Amino acid sequence: MPSAKKISAYSKKDLRDVSDSPELTKADFARARPFSEVFPDLAASIRKGRGPNKSPTKKLVSLRLSPEVIEHFKSTGSGWQSRIDETLRKAVKRKAS
Repeated sequence: MPSAKKISAYSKKDLRDVSDSPELTKADFARARPFSEVFPDLAASIRKGRGPNKSPTKKLVSLRLSPEVIEHFKSTGSGWQSRIDETLRKAVKRKAS
């Protein structure tokens, strides 16, 4: 098997020769403005994110479950956390009856 040749890195001159953008100067940085100033509408749309639920139906909790329970529900595919919730709701209903 032939040995792989070592590829040398590009020099600064190589990068300068192929670069379409000139190097930024201190004056360029002095004229720079924040993204949110230049594109306020776009910046606002990015900041929005998902937002709160219109009517939250579930509460976020931290819960420790046995490895067997987690493995069982995860083995059934995506949506395993919802299936745990469904199983617990059924148990609550049975207990209330």
